[in-house]
Amino acid sequence: MRPVEKLMALAHGESGGPLAWVGVVATTLSVLATITIGLLGPSAMVPDLASGLGSGLTPGSAGGLGSGSAWQPPYSLGVTPDAHLVVALGAAALILGTAGLGAGLLSVRRMPSARLLVLLGCLAAGILAFLPPSGSADHLNYAAYGREAALGHDPYVTVPADLPADPVIGAVEEWRTVPSVYGPVATAVQALASHIGGESLGLTVFVMALVNAAAFAATGLLLHRATRDDPVRQRRAALLWTANPLLVYQLVAGMHLDTLAIAFVVAGLVTRRGALLGLGIAVKVTTGLVALGTAWELRRRPRTLALVAVAATVTVIVTYWLAGPHALDQVLNASKLVSLASPWNLVQGAAQLFHPGAYKAWIQAGSLLLMAALAVLLLRGPLRDMAGTWRQPSGVAAREGPPVALAFVVAWLFAAPYALPWYDGLAFALLALVPASGVDAFMVARLGALSLAYLPARQAGQPYDLRWLVDVVREQVVPSLLLALTVALVWWAARAGARARRRPA
Repeated sequence: MRPVEKLMALAHGESGGPLAWVGVVATTLSVLATITIGLLGPSAMVPDLASGLGSGLTPGSAGGLGSGSAWQPPYSLGVTPDAHLVVALGAAALILGTAGLGAGLLSVRRMPSARLLVLLGCLAAGILAFLPPSGSADHLNYAAYGREAALGHDPYVTVPADLPADPVIGAVEEWRTVPSVYGPVATAVQALASHIGGESLGLTVFVMALVNAAAFAATGLLLHRATRDDPVRQRRAALLWTANPLLVYQLVAGMHLDTLAIAFVVAGLVTRRGALLGLGIAVKVTTGLVALGTAWELRRRPRTLALVAVAATVTVIVTYWLAGPHALDQVLNASKLVSLASPWNLVQGAAQLFHPGAYKAWIQAGSLLLMAALAVLLLRGPLRDMAGTWRQPSGVAAREGPPVALAFVVAWLFAAPYALPWYDGLAFALLALVPASGVDAFMVARLGALSLAYLPARQAGQPYDLRWLVDVVREQVVPSLLLALTVALVWWAARAGARARRRPA
């Protein structure tokens, strides 16, 4: 029996009893470690939100729960933990989370009920919304751009360094000279949070955290309902999204706006509502890949396809028109970047030795070719037979959209030069809408490795003796692992396609 077939046998409950216990225990410990990081308060993993308190309040400050006005979230114990401790907690959360997720998916029939998994996942999201975000400092950027918009500045032109004295904008750590790269809907949410939070950085972040947690929970409930005809599929959907410890760490505790974009586009895919797809694209442009699944699914219904396409297009055009077409400038600039943990970083380092400055065009062209090839291989191979296997509750309409959307999203994630771990959340939401396959294993391995590369993504306050996490793990080890994983995925998908073509009709 081939290795992938063995994995599928385990996933369908032919064995794997002990793995279920590993899944439950490891996942629980991972989520508890993630919660502990935020609960301890400001640290190398948790940016301090006590700055910018025009009202004299101290949310999430080092003074603990009893300092200032204790009613104002986010809350923390404010014990100022050692950097090594919180980074170790982060590593434990990620390693345990990867093990727990993998074990849970391999013993899905023996895991707790889907309803319980969804309930506990939503509970964890709710708790984390009241704690300061951890793992990166992106939420400080969100707050700054929202504050700029609330003050009447254009966040797509104004950079945080232009307003260094502002109590909220001045808290930005790493993106001080970068205007917003986010869509107009994201900016609207950030501006709303700023209007509520005013000069309080903590309250502004808390409002955004509530929106983020609500989006995470809503996506989980949507996936739960969409798979309700099959208890095993429903439990698997809960493991892949709501009770996924890696997503709890990245999307909920990290409070990345990818969560909101995913909520919109997945809802649009499931309900075939173009306006929802458009709103997701207006949060983050790259989530528009999901629309390819809807387009394929409706290809034989041109009138419906036209209505969905018009609704999505109008939504995107109107939102970007209100923000100004220059809102896309930074997105185009960002598309030329190469992240440190990407395998393309290895290519970039080698190319610079021969043709300095020319490598960017090569990398962009190479990534597009790889994405197209990988998407085709996935659709001809492991995802080929999935179209039509998931049906609506009525059992009438086969859903071809999710596997098609998944193929393009997975291909983009593995091929894109700029990759960060929270981007992978979109693939996991789509995995929840299709049957189990070897793609699950590739995505779990990828998210686990990429998460360790950005432990933490925040660089401020990191001790010098942990610099090897960037210089060695992020820049050398993980890119090499992801390169090997990409090659393995291409090989496996090609083999699966060859077997599918040899199968008698």
